[in-house]
Amino acid sequence: MKEVRVVLADDHEVVRSGLRSLVDDCIGLTVVGEASDGKEAIECARKLEPDVLVMDLSMPGMDGATAAEHICREFPAVKVIALTAHDDRAHLTRLLQAGASGYVLKQGAADELVKAIRMVAAGATYVDPMLAGTMLKRSARPLSTVHSFGEDTLSEREEEVLRRVAWGESNKEIADVLGISTKTVETYKARITEKLGLRSRTDMVRYAVRRGWLSES
Repeated sequence: MKEVRVVLADDHEVVRSGLRSLVDDCIGLTVVGEASDGKEAIECARKLEPDVLVMDLSMPGMDGATAAEHICREFPAVKVIALTAHDDRAHLTRLLQAGASGYVLKQGAADELVKAIRMVAAGATYVDPMLAGTMLKRSARPLSTVHSFGEDTLSEREEEVLRRVAWGESNKEIADVLGISTKTVETYKARITEKLGLRSRTDMVRYAVRRGWLSES
């Protein structure tokens, strides 16, 4: 298995030290650099070409959100995970639209960050379950039987599955909530990707962002 190279960007040295210990203790992950502000994070992305860059959004000088947008634009091979203490929909939408691959809350379990690093390194998109669950409740609304998107249509159930995929729920979690089998969830996902021309879970997340589903109140 290829080793995942990680850069950590946070203005607090103690936090970086803790994150380094967490990441370096995991098989297949290694920290190759650290940054204390947005400009240093951009330099690390340029010089070290890491697989994943974990970025605190609240840093002095150039903030993490601005730096993340720059890195996503200039170094698309570097997968950015936004790390924040705030349950902020505006930041989430902004970062996903810019191309960030992950959004993790600092108050979440440590293994969530490790999971996020592994997932985005493999090409997926990760949204912290604590944030995803809250946002799903906030965005819940009655759905009509069929919704039209150009020439494509999604059934009520297909849209529900797509929303939950975008918020980071696993096939099993979706199946449990909707009272269906995981195989049926896979069938719905296959129909969705065919109807909308999406190729991956990342595409589903970005589609949901464009539809405004991740910023509804």
